[in-house]
Amino acid sequence: MLVKSKSEFQLLKDGHVTSPKGFTAGGMHCGLRKSKLDFGWLHSEVPACAAGVYTMNSFQAAPLKVTQESLAVDQKLQTIVVNSGIANACTGAQGIEDAQETQKLSAAKMNVKQNHVAVASTGLIGVTLPMEKIEAGIEAMNEPENQAPERFEQAILTTDTITKTIAVQLEIDGKTITIGGAAKGSGMIHPNMATMLAYMTTDAEAEPGSLQNALRAVTDKTFNMITVDGDCSTNDTVLVMANGLQNNEPLNENHPQWDKFVHALTYVSEELAKQIAKDGEGATKLIEVKVKGASSEQAGRKVGKAVISSNLVKSAVYGSDPNWGRIICAVGYSEEPVNPDKVNVFLGEIPVVKNGLPVDFDEQEGKTYLDQPSVKLTVDLNDGHAEATAWGCDLTYDYVKINASYRT
Repeated sequence: MLVKSKSEFQLLKDGHVTSPKGFTAGGMHCGLRKSKLDFGWLHSEVPACAAGVYTMNSFQAAPLKVTQESLAVDQKLQTIVVNSGIANACTGAQGIEDAQETQKLSAAKMNVKQNHVAVASTGLIGVTLPMEKIEAGIEAMNEPENQAPERFEQAILTTDTITKTIAVQLEIDGKTITIGGAAKGSGMIHPNMATMLAYMTTDAEAEPGSLQNALRAVTDKTFNMITVDGDCSTNDTVLVMANGLQNNEPLNENHPQWDKFVHALTYVSEELAKQIAKDGEGATKLIEVKVKGASSEQAGRKVGKAVISSNLVKSAVYGSDPNWGRIICAVGYSEEPVNPDKVNVFLGEIPVVKNGLPVDFDEQEGKTYLDQPSVKLTVDLNDGHAEATAWGCDLTYDYVKINASYRT
């Protein structure tokens, strides 16, 4: 059911990662966690053109290395297998062997090429996978009771409180194209890339190189612009699969509707990113930082990330304290040259700084605004015409509680 128009595409009510034609997904409990679903899979009827971006953490987990090597063979994927509870990171040669064995067994179960299987893990670092439990999960991949996108969305979660999902539709070459997505992420959220797992699917036909370029550009504007706690994980992965089952003309930079496709892909990514930021561990509020008047988009991103990453800003928002000095401070240490005499700051629509100087405003009005579950902070640098937006959440007592007892 189409419920909301974005001019070039429409948001699907109850859309999910298998809304595009030819995709199925499922999940089960294989024993990695106490009771929650902890093993999931996403599958395309046919090999799909695929692209990926990964964490910049030097300690890349074994599944990332295996997936990157496989994707490099022919830039195609057909099945993605994910476990939660154990990250299979900092596990040495054994971790690589386990990731490869997971890939091999999954390929045999789903009757696909081994290099067309991506593997991913999330959870505790430094623990090897109990392969007998992983094998049990793989054996259950085709059982009807385990097949449902909602089960996949649940199986990939760790400390998340909600699933993250979305789908949109658009017309390309007279064909109805669908883009779906699912993601997980709640803590250890700070790009490059955003600490999380995100999977996007589409039934459009796309050329591999163009899809990879689009994903990198989209990630820079969306997943790389969120933060929860400033920690960059070992397992971050974003993958997109385009199986071409709608038989449109192959999408690339020269296709007349390429920008339309990228716009829709960007929207899906942004919405997933915002859902992750909103569900930050212990969070009560989503924070959006809009930077205007930057000398370049890169400059705007640096300033926006500095503000959204500030623990003092995040704490002030949690306490509904309209302390604009913390915002100015973060702008100043962003390592991006700014002219303090030009900077304006707004809490929502409330001006609190003009040309670097305080503006008289009603403190109670500012507090009331910050009491909302979603707040917007605007920084106008008055130094150009570029803009950027970053997303994050407030810093609460519960964040410390959750992470102080993560292993227990």
